[in-house]
Amino acid sequence: MAHFSFTPGSVAVVTGGAAGIGLAAAKRFAQIGLRVCIADLGADRLARAAQQVAVLAAKGTADVMVFETDVSRVEDLHQLEVAVHDRFGGTDVLMNNAGIQPGSSLFGPAADWERVLEVNLWGAIRGTRTFVPAMIARGRPGLVINTGSKQGITTPPGDPAYNVSKAALKVFTEALQHELRNTPNCRISAHLLIPGFVFSDLTARGRTEKPAGAWTPEQTVDFMMERLHAGDFYILCPDNDVPRALDERRILWAAGDIVENRPPLSRWHPDYQKAFEAFSKKA
Repeated sequence: MAHFSFTPGSVAVVTGGAAGIGLAAAKRFAQIGLRVCIADLGADRLARAAQQVAVLAAKGTADVMVFETDVSRVEDLHQLEVAVHDRFGGTDVLMNNAGIQPGSSLFGPAADWERVLEVNLWGAIRGTRTFVPAMIARGRPGLVINTGSKQGITTPPGDPAYNVSKAALKVFTEALQHELRNTPNCRISAHLLIPGFVFSDLTARGRTEKPAGAWTPEQTVDFMMERLHAGDFYILCPDNDVPRALDERRILWAAGDIVENRPPLSRWHPDYQKAFEAFSKKA
């Protein structure tokens, strides 16, 4: 079953929609009758994505548009919003999905940090601020889906810029949902998609075959649609390696670092590794 916002003829905008989870979402939205705007970088990538989505859309190419967009540029996002309004009349579903993960180190180049935060965090903030006021005024039921990451919750060592961007996006999306549910006559809700290990351009790192432990983008979107229908805010995706029960223990342990006054990231601290292993096996 589909979420009540997914009515035929509604309009979905997907940033980072030319590949991976974004493309899988754009295809699914088209399959259930939505008109779709794919926003991303690269004319060739956008053209290929549009072809794949159009074959699934009710009215083919008439129901699909593309718009080259750098989400780190607020001017691009304003132009995107105007273009969608001109073509389809407005937006009902906004999926702030664009993201990058080039890798980072704590004292690496500042430009690497700035680019990750501009795309992963500010892209979603600016996208929300650009689209959502008009979505509320439209008076129709709608959704904002922000693509987060488990790395923004348990913040494992190794890629601090990415972790910071996704941790901040979690907080932003929580604040957004609180704002929306306390806005009179607002029929928009916000949701945080938290993928597991997904094999996509972002995670391939030179691999051409999907690792056994990874989900496909399509599996991730299937799960997202199921949980949206159920009304979940936190859409915590498992994968073929990590079931939800283990994710829950990892999340609880991370929160316990504060409550128990343990060292930060104690899950990776040699003095606490055995304690975490025992904790993770509890029911």
